[in-house]
Amino acid sequence: MGSRRFAEFEADARARGFDEIVERRWAPGTVLESHAHPFAVEALVIEGEMWLVSSDGERHLSPGESFSVPRDAPHGERYGAAGTTVWVARRHTRS
Repeated sequence: MGSRRFAEFEADARARGFDEIVERRWAPGTVLESHAHPFAVEALVIEGEMWLVSSDGERHLSPGESFSVPRDAPHGERYGAAGTTVWVARRHTRS
């Protein structure tokens, strides 16, 4: 994604206390019904598009846009027709 590289994303996330940083690639049209994670998430859409559904409503995200999901917060995800790549930082500790 532009000049931003995964290594920079990872270094920034770790400096902010995130302990697991991954690249997730989702197949075209993938839908994840409402679920929650035992960790907090901050993520950046790199390729494709996605829709995030939470208590705040539905949000459409394109490359360069970021989102966060608090620990244990119910949410759903839907990925675009071309597939989607997202860089994800996870914080497993409660800090």
